[in-house]
Amino acid sequence: MVDIQSATINGQHSWFLEYVKEIRAGNIVIGNDLRMQLDNLLEDLESPWYVYDTKDAVWRMRFIEGFCKHTKSPFYGQPFILELWQKAFIEVFYSFKWTAEGYTEYYGGAPPKDFLRRFKKAILLVARKNGKSSLCSAIAFAELMVGPPGSDIVCSSNDDKQARIIFDETGVMRQLFDPFGKRGTHKNLQAIFNYNTNSKMFRLSDRTSNKEGRNIDGAILDESHEMVDNIIAKSIEQSQSTKDEPWFINITTEGFVNDGYLDKELKYARAVLRGDIEDPTLLSFLYTQDSENEIWQDERSWMKSNPSLGRIKKRKYIIDQMNKARYDKGERLFMLTKDFNWKMAVGEAWLLPDELENPATFNIEDLRGAIGLGGVDLSETTDLCAAKLLVMRPGDNTKYVIQKYWIPEARVEAGSKEDKQNYLEWARQGLLEISPGNENDFRLITQWFVRLVKEFNIRPFKIGIDRWQAHYLIKELEETGFDCVKLTFNKKTVSNPMKLCEADLKSKLVNYNNNPIDRWCLSNVGLEVDSEGLIFPVKVQGLANKRIDGAVALIICYMMYQWNRTEYLQIIR
Repeated sequence: MVDIQSATINGQHSWFLEYVKEIRAGNIVIGNDLRMQLDNLLEDLESPWYVYDTKDAVWRMRFIEGFCKHTKSPFYGQPFILELWQKAFIEVFYSFKWTAEGYTEYYGGAPPKDFLRRFKKAILLVARKNGKSSLCSAIAFAELMVGPPGSDIVCSSNDDKQARIIFDETGVMRQLFDPFGKRGTHKNLQAIFNYNTNSKMFRLSDRTSNKEGRNIDGAILDESHEMVDNIIAKSIEQSQSTKDEPWFINITTEGFVNDGYLDKELKYARAVLRGDIEDPTLLSFLYTQDSENEIWQDERSWMKSNPSLGRIKKRKYIIDQMNKARYDKGERLFMLTKDFNWKMAVGEAWLLPDELENPATFNIEDLRGAIGLGGVDLSETTDLCAAKLLVMRPGDNTKYVIQKYWIPEARVEAGSKEDKQNYLEWARQGLLEISPGNENDFRLITQWFVRLVKEFNIRPFKIGIDRWQAHYLIKELEETGFDCVKLTFNKKTVSNPMKLCEADLKSKLVNYNNNPIDRWCLSNVGLEVDSEGLIFPVKVQGLANKRIDGAVALIICYMMYQWNRTEYLQIIR
């Protein structure tokens, strides 16, 4: 008999029903993904396919709270007292058992033994800093100590460094539990052992050799958002094929790999939640937001993706992150993904129209005698390329941008009607030069820089060019007397200059002379963000016909500015 009001099942207290009771009372806020799962589980309590037996769950929770200690400050050495949501997850995962009727109906044939555990796999999607890694370390340690004897338990991830996180945390829990090995435990570099039951715990990653042929009982897959494919997960699942009650917990936040392993797993999990796919062996605790707007407008909704908010994760931390995110698009994308599990679209627009537009203009004669920092984006020899010079003047924070574009004649003819009209109009205005034939003539770029020096005495202090694109151009520019910087254009080198460029564009400190090609290129830039919060320019929404070359050349100018700021500002003074 199920009684939510008293949180009991057949007269026994249930943390799962306690959790549901608190949610219905409005004390806990959850998103639609988790609500669907909890509603399905409540229905399953009445199904003849299952019995609900909390013995295994209670045994593990008692071990965790009685013998596990926290391994990280500020809670180091304190008893591991489980949060209500953590108790609900553990209880549900271990307590649903097959009846003979349910097993036969789903699998066919008689069950190998009575009341096998129903759930083989769980997906635990929780925003960062909510204690999910510590929870899984505690579960893994409990399995090692009170789980079935002879168990092989694996900590897994995309790389060995990430796989070590839960393994090492479990190792510290073991040390705090049994510092002198008197309770029959031991840890070395390869594994953690319980000699009383001959169970062990070890690591497995994409770099591990001989991933096949193992005999795994249980697995924790950490931060699966970084995985492009399912090689590790499939290896683990195949190694569990001889087990009656295997378990596999996929613990992660949202990430930045698109159409990777996690995206496919979540798509499948949500289809199961909706009832489009029947898979009673999958448990999905997805702590997600229901919209981006609620994140900014309703502080209470933060609990949907942060179930430990206010107890483990600090509200002050989120407020600080949000304040930074209001002014930095990369920070916003990173925060929404990692702190709220809100997956952003590929190539999310870098700047809004009102952020990139600047009607201010200048007369190049006013910059006569100035010194600037150059940037060149060659793109492909058969496409649009751009060269820019960023110029500053003493006592003026504005960055003035002089620019020129080139495109092959064949590319203009092959473009769409709209593109062709734009290119021809820009060429008529002198903003774009059309090179005869099928390729850009890079000598024209050198000539443009030379013309700035000869006609206006505007000299480049340094010119940045991607080393992989322009060996010939770099050689020609250097022979002409220009100082070229061969740079590597990647996330590590681009991220900070791109963020500074963004801030200056929003503050209207970049005067690009209201150049329509600049404006077009800036509007076409999307962001790619990685797991470290580094950003990189891509074409917005991945559309191939968009051009971002002018924006890339501007970012290269900012790279030159950041790398040479002190010396450059001294020179212009």
